[in-house]
Amino acid sequence: MIIHSGQLDAAAEALRIVLKFEQPADSVLSNFFRGHRKLSQLDRAFIAESIFGLLRRKRLVDHLCTDGSPRRALLAYLTRAAGVSMRELSAALTGDEAEWVARLKATATGELPLAVQADLPDWLIERLVLQMPEADILALGRALQQPAPLDLRVNTLRADRSTVLRQLAATGIEGAATPFSPLGIRVKGKPALNRHPLFLDGSIEVQDEGSQLLGFLVAPRRHELIVDFCAGAGGKTLMLGAMMQSQGRIYAFDVSEKRLARLKPRLKRSGLSNLHPQLIHSENDTRIKRLAGKIDRVLVDAPCSGLGTLRRNPDLKWRQSPQAVAELKVKQAAILDSAARLLKPGGRLVYATCSLLAEENQDIVTAFLASHPQFAPLDCGEILKQQQIALETGTYLQLWPQIHGTDGFFAAALERTA
Repeated sequence: MIIHSGQLDAAAEALRIVLKFEQPADSVLSNFFRGHRKLSQLDRAFIAESIFGLLRRKRLVDHLCTDGSPRRALLAYLTRAAGVSMRELSAALTGDEAEWVARLKATATGELPLAVQADLPDWLIERLVLQMPEADILALGRALQQPAPLDLRVNTLRADRSTVLRQLAATGIEGAATPFSPLGIRVKGKPALNRHPLFLDGSIEVQDEGSQLLGFLVAPRRHELIVDFCAGAGGKTLMLGAMMQSQGRIYAFDVSEKRLARLKPRLKRSGLSNLHPQLIHSENDTRIKRLAGKIDRVLVDAPCSGLGTLRRNPDLKWRQSPQAVAELKVKQAAILDSAARLLKPGGRLVYATCSLLAEENQDIVTAFLASHPQFAPLDCGEILKQQQIALETGTYLQLWPQIHGTDGFFAAALERTA
């Protein structure tokens, strides 16, 4: 692909805004493209892929390019990380850039520090070193430098996986069954699916395989009362409803009206009638108090640092901070405590995050169990095994991109024993 000067200029302009880290990178790019409607689809693809690629390799780019210019940062990324040749770049280069790029290509990096090789911020490396060997951190970092695959979940109210695979293939979309989730399909490439008949009729939803496994830990039964405590846009809620064959009742709680609004069109497509979105003001809302002691199963997909999703959201590496994590831990403990009050004896609570950090995961659960003797941990591996999912997890579910090919997820299943 020959890169022209206009593409590079536009990418540098967008990157300058992204690097302020005031908003998520995908939001910045959406706004940028709305303001630059003359950009072609090819231009937009180049800009988005280059910027997200650079965010994945920002430590390396910063190591190679110290002048702070977005344009030179892009050139450093394209030539040293993306494998773009001088021939492909030559039409876009101006002034002394050709000479600078040639010098850059010839620069030896030597033995780079772990943080640069893994392309993670220092504060995150410091925490991961307490959890795992450096070789594992490097493997994790390199996995997070790759774009995430596109995973789909089949809505079993509408279709079955084998039928969906055949219908996708008939429209030129290659896919295969996911290795762990019985409902998952991993699609080859990044086809546009929002106008596909299977998407429009609710047969498929975009959902990472790791996220799907959380539904199997909840394992809802027909006719039960279920709460998705932090439902967001409702991906997991929709899965739980389908697993219940639209029987029983699911409450989808969230403090964000905007997130719940995104659930409405998905709910309409899904064919579910047992799902009830509820806007709450906080974890102590009166709607929650009215349900205390009445609920069979609760999913708490807690607000977290999101560090397990860095393949999709590489800018999170640079927007998150130790201070933010400290604040999240307080919120996570409060939400878990409030959600636990909903359960009847014998009920199940699943606490989950898409964080890589023990302080948001095991440490929160350990502290909760110490102060709530009426709860006991269940074995996540055993729960999955009962549903013919062969995944050795131990007591807690811990999914890693470099091992499982999913986003980074943690989950604990707890039972109210009294």
